Amino acid sequence: MKQPGRITIMGGGSWATALAKIVLTSENSINWYMRRPDRIEEFKLLGHNPCYISSITFDTDKIHFYSNINEAIRDSDTLIFATPSPFLKQHLKKVKTSLRDKFIVSAIKGLVPDENMLITDYFVQYYGVPEENIAVIGGPCHAEEIAMERLSYLTLACSNTGNIRLLSDVFRNHYLKNIVSRDVAGIEYASVLKNVYAIVAGICHGMKYGDNFQAVFLCNAVQEMRRFVEAACHVERDITDSVYMGDLLVTSNSRFSRNRIFGAMIGKGYSVKSAQLEMEMIAEGYYGVKCIYEINRRYQVQMPVLNALYGILYEKKSPVAVIRKLTETFK
Repeated sequence: MKQPGRITIMGGGSWATALAKIVLTSENSINWYMRRPDRIEEFKLLGHNPCYISSITFDTDKIHFYSNINEAIRDSDTLIFATPSPFLKQHLKKVKTSLRDKFIVSAIKGLVPDENMLITDYFVQYYGVPEENIAVIGGPCHAEEIAMERLSYLTLACSNTGNIRLLSDVFRNHYLKNIVSRDVAGIEYASVLKNVYAIVAGICHGMKYGDNFQAVFLCNAVQEMRRFVEAACHVERDITDSVYMGDLLVTSNSRFSRNRIFGAMIGKGYSVKSAQLEMEMIAEGYYGVKCIYEINRRYQVQMPVLNALYGILYEKKSPVAVIRKLTETFK
């Protein structure tokens, strides 16, 4: 396997668009899979993604577009997946081409719903990809700030750090820095949990809880994250590193955070369903809270914030009553 070789972006959303911009900074050309041919034609005509981050313009002569997932895989060495986690299974069901000799990079900050599996585990178990040929991208890095070329930091994780180091130059330029890690599972779980906590931060913001409370909430959230990640995967880590706590802070506080926006709508009185309908993009924390809640039946970690949000989203409990009770557990 050549690595990174020919790189393909898998997905057509805002994060996929930002990743394409990053990769084209160092690579002469990329492959790009989008499932809808009409979107591809519009992209070619406009020179930018017609639906997401339209401020990023592309030289489309450097992009080989695909609407056939098997053709995209066949013509690639490294596949960077940036599809929303709820739709990953649906996309992969179309795959007839072997993924075993590809290098897979997951930029998906979610789990596989129903399966309650990490993205990397799903590729290993169902598609036979060797563990050392799978990596994850994590860290506080909003697509909108990549578009503006604001200084950002990523963490690249793989069980074989030698493999990911070969790819690290692709994710390093004048506005982007990166570090390498071996904590694949820990970073994946933290990436899910930060979305969960961002929804709660949004709910509290919508209910007019102030900055003083939000600071206390985030201190408790990061400790809850630490408890779960340590129980789920025993790897030495510092939970205050940017890929864990940094991603939690930016997702809970940023105006670009769709999970925070989703939560704020609920805090202002929207029903869960109406908030989802009004959102133009998916808040992955909605799916993540159910997955982690069910996974935690195995680990039995003390997770009052997760349990509170599960009650609001899936048991239709009153956000006002649930959050008021939750505040009594904080210190």
